[in-house]
Amino acid sequence: MSILGRFRDIMASNINALLDKVEDPEKMIDQYLRNLNSDLGKVKAETASIMAEEQRAKRALDECIEEMNKLQNYAIKALETNNESDARKFLEKKSVLAAKETGLKEAYDLAVSNAKKMREMHDKLVSDIRDLESRKDMIKGKLAVAKTQERINKIGSSIEGANHSISAFDRMEEKANQALDKANAMAELNAGPEDETKDLMAKYENNTNIDKELEALKESLKNK
Repeated sequence: MSILGRFRDIMASNINALLDKVEDPEKMIDQYLRNLNSDLGKVKAETASIMAEEQRAKRALDECIEEMNKLQNYAIKALETNNESDARKFLEKKSVLAAKETGLKEAYDLAVSNAKKMREMHDKLVSDIRDLESRKDMIKGKLAVAKTQERINKIGSSIEGANHSISAFDRMEEKANQALDKANAMAELNAGPEDETKDLMAKYENNTNIDKELEALKESLKNK
């Protein structure tokens, strides 16, 4: 019964826990189902063999009972013809078959029990395979969603890195502005205080030129 032992081990295990240990769960799901269907073929063959044994045991028991009934009828007929000696022989043969019947009945009961167990195991395996087949698409769908989520997580990490770069860019721009302001301030300090007398001198120089031009204009009008 090594086949059934392996079957029970597989059925008792948690398929989701097994999936966590493999690199490609999707391929392993298909492999598990192939293994189970292979086991199902072996269980079917074993079940058919045990069911056939049940039928053979039943046939042997029925034949024994039938023979005993015949001997009983022959014993009755022998007595009806006052042939007690023949009746005794028939009953002696029946007694031998009665002892045989006990063993045949025990063998048949055991065969019935074995066949029932095998059919239950077979039916459970068929049901479990059908259940796993229906769960297969669901599990593969979950795996696809998980892969999509992983890609989204990676994209999210990239965006987070981009945000860091943008923040760093803003910090560099701020530092550049600070450096420019500092340079302008330094240039202003290096220039020193303004000489206001130069502006005043220019003011009066300009007025002198205008006065001269005004006098020249007056002279020209007098000469007319």
